Amino acid sequence: MSKPLSLFFAVVSIIFLLATAFSISHNGWLTLLFAVLALVTTGSGFVVKARLRKKLP
Repeated sequence: MSKPLSLFFAVVSIIFLLATAFSISHNGWLTLLFAVLALVTTGSGFVVKARLRKKLP
């Protein structure tokens, strides 16, 4: 995986985790939404990494 792509996934995941932390005291449903988005973003980063690794010889 290229460095800019991995940086993108890392930054977006951190933003969602920070949003999860800030929304804990405000709204439970919003907290759940941001937590799921953080997990999906992190998981999709691993999926992209595995697929790119599989394509390269």
